[in-house]
Amino acid sequence: MASGSGAGQEEFEGVEKGEESPKKQWVVKMIKSARRYHKLCPYFDKKTGQCLLYPTVVGGLGKCDREGRYENCPIFIKFLENAYDTYTRRRKVLPRDFQDLVNQVFLLM
Repeated sequence: MASGSGAGQEEFEGVEKGEESPKKQWVVKMIKSARRYHKLCPYFDKKTGQCLLYPTVVGGLGKCDREGRYENCPIFIKFLENAYDTYTRRRKVLPRDFQDLVNQVFLLM
């Protein structure tokens, strides 16, 4: 089956179709799923412009330089990759939807 616009393939440059690892496929799936629920990144504070994932992923405080857009955001992608690693390390079933991930993320920490 051919996917619509192929926008999910743009997240990881240099990876040809069919050569994606399961981790990258899952990250792309979560980004597409997040698009269904959120126009802006759910971890973006509109009032202050702060990225709420920045302290947990990178450390320290950080302003969002992407104005809340999460497609191709390295912080959001790193967060999803960390979640994938945690789920696979603990041999848990991977969430199939972004909302499932959000509702279970407190269990990962």
